[in-house]
Order: sequence, then C-alpha cells, then structure tokens
Amino acid sequence: MPVAASEPGSDPVRHGAECVCRALALCQIANFAALRRHLGRPRTDALVRDVGDRIVELIRDARITVAARATVEISFERGSCDAAAADIEAIRQLFQHPLLLDGEPYKLDMNIGLAVCPAIDCDEVRLTEAAESALDQAVADRQPVVLDLARVDLAFDRLTLMRELPGAMTGGQIFLQYQPKVHVRRREIASAEALVRWQHPTRGLILPGDFISVAEQAGEIAALTLWTLRQVIWDQKRLAVEGHDLTLFINISGLLLADIAFVDAACEIVGDGAARIGFEITETAVIRDPDSAIRHLQRFADIGVTLAIDDYGAGLSSLAYLKKLPARELKIDKMFVMQLTSSNRDPLIVRSTIDLAHALEMEVVAEGVETPSALALLTVMGCDMVQGFLISRPLGFDGFRRFLDENSLFDGALGNPTFARPESFWKRA
Repeated sequence: MPVAASEPGSDPVRHGAECVCRALALCQIANFAALRRHLGRPRTDALVRDVGDRIVELIRDARITVAARATVEISFERGSCDAAAADIEAIRQLFQHPLLLDGEPYKLDMNIGLAVCPAIDCDEVRLTEAAESALDQAVADRQPVVLDLARVDLAFDRLTLMRELPGAMTGGQIFLQYQPKVHVRRREIASAEALVRWQHPTRGLILPGDFISVAEQAGEIAALTLWTLRQVIWDQKRLAVEGHDLTLFINISGLLLADIAFVDAACEIVGDGAARIGFEITETAVIRDPDSAIRHLQRFADIGVTLAIDDYGAGLSSLAYLKKLPARELKIDKMFVMQLTSSNRDPLIVRSTIDLAHALEMEVVAEGVETPSALALLTVMGCDMVQGFLISRPLGFDGFRRFLDENSLFDGALGNPTFARPESFWKRA
C-alpha cells in the first residue's frame, strides 16, 4: 500500500503536546455489479451494512457513514498518519477473506482511499477532496492509497504546475467526473455537475484546490474552462443518444465573467454544440464586478444556458444582486447542509433560503447531502434537488453512464431500503 512518507518536521505529534490526526477513508465495493448479478438487487443493496458492521467490529472508534450504494465513509482519529494507515491495512486484510452472506461465502474486492491531516489545522473540505482523490487513485492502482496532507511535498511547486498545465490539457492528463443531482419530488436524476481532475504522470491525482488557482494565476483558466465546455458538450450528446438527455453543469471562475473574449468564445461553442449545458457561478464572482457579470450572464441565459448560483451563503450574500441574476437554480453551500441535523441555526438558514429562492422563481439544490436524515429534512422543507455522497460520489464518464442506466427513475437514496435506515445505523460513535 503506497503511503506517503512524512518529511522531517511534518510529524503531527508536535513539541510540547500531542496533536492527533484526522483520518477519512472511503471504502468501495469494486465488484458490486458482479455481486448483484449473483445475489439479486435487494440483498446487494444491503452490502454496505455488512461492510460497515465488519469495519466497526475491527475499528471500534470508527464512525461509519454511507457514501453511496457501494461505498462507506470511515472517519477516526489517530496519533500519526502511519497509525491510520495501519488501520486501513487491517481493513484490506479483513476483506481478503470471504464474507458470509446468508450463509454463503462471497469475496468482496475493495478499493480503499485514505486521507490524513493534523487535527489542529484540519480543513474538512480539503480532507474530503483528498479522500475522494485517494479513492480514485486506488481504483486506478488496484491497491489502497493514503494521502498525508501534512507532507511538505504536497505543497507543489506552483511555478512548475503553471508550466505543466497547458501540456496536461493537450496530453490527456485532464479528465472529467460527473456527480448527479436528483429531483426530490420526481425521484429522477435531473442533471449532473462536471468536475475537473488532473492525473499527473508522476505526482498522481492533483486536487482541484491545488491546480484551479494555479490556472487562474497562470492565465490558463479560460483555456481550461473552454476545454471543459467542449468535452461536456461532447459527453452530453453521447448521453442524449443513449436516452439520458440531461443538463450537464460546469463551474465558471469569477475571473471569466468579466472576460469578454471568454464570453464570446463560450457563446460560440455553446451555440455550435446544441447541447443542454448549465453554468455554475458563485455569488462572490458576481459581486466582484456586478455590471459586467450580470450583462454576460444574461448573454448566456439568452442562448439557452441554465444558470445556477453556487455555494450560496458561503460568501457575502447580496439580495440586491441576487434578484437581478437570470439564474434558474440556487445551490445551498454544503457547510449548511452537512450540519443540518446537528445545528439549531443551520435549518433556519436553509429553510429561509429555500423560501427566498422559490419566491424568486428559482429551484433549490442542496449539495453535500450525505445522510438519510438530512434528505428527509430537506424534503420537508421543500428543497427541489439534492446532490452528495448519499446519491453518488463523482464518477468517471463510463461509470456515470452505468449509473444512469441503473437509476433512470431513481430508487437509490430516495426509495431504496438500504438508505432508509435511521441515522443511528450509519454513524457509530
């Protein structure tokens, strides 16, 4: 199992006091589809319960959360990255042995990705992204992967990345994953968000948080976004031919909303592509230069691009600008959704945001939906769409196609008995 060796001075046990590490692992049943053919769908959809039970028997202090039908999230604390990696190795060895299902032995092939960071300065979003990246790399490498965020060499040489990014776009290192959005009332997959990834030939999977800002500083963000737009249009057309005519959304950097050359190029590409495309933009991007942003967003809306306001509530929300935007969707930032059932204030914020969006004739998307209880509460509040690990983690294009084939009328998180279990099952202290 490739575990990143810590650099000198990066040990999370610091002088004078011990600082434990936060560990977040994603454990995916790689042969889920094959098992379903043998066991049948109802029994296979309960496999995450069996996996969670076995893991919590092995690691008593682990907190288990469903991440998708074939994936569980494991969070725990340890004194070092090596200690956390040892637990992951124990999980790997555990599933080397067949699992008894209804009295019959079945071998589960597991993909495991782990991210570890010092608890004293842990960024939850970065830790989650790193765990996702570790799982993606584990799928590619066919072995568990550990990312230690305390390593000095994870702070990549930004100048080197700036030089390498153009070649990465032309050399096939940049690729897309898609995370579906499910319409709550219609119980169907309504759209999906395209997420850009960079598989570096020597550094492995580079997190978006490490290279998007590099692209902005290097003046390559327009080229990267236009590359993404062309690829998404191509993917959307392929899906439409197969009967999945969904709107696919891409993220637009705030820097580009004032770039007339980018706006002209994007409008030309969308016009020629004749595909169902959406743009997600942050509210802070509009506030940066509201006049040109609103003018350019209106151009996008006029040619049929669906506009969504991303990460609403994360920045300085402004009703003065919100009412002027030609947006049809508003996405509530995940930091409110993920604490929906454990906070007194977040439900009030979410409910008022849903009511506000509906008054402005916008649909509401809640991102970061990870638990059945959060989904139930959002449904009662009148939220229109949900996105998050409870539905699916981001998937490569082929995986996304299979997901759509299996869930065209979605019966996963919204109606499947596996996901209808109480919150007490999915999280164990």
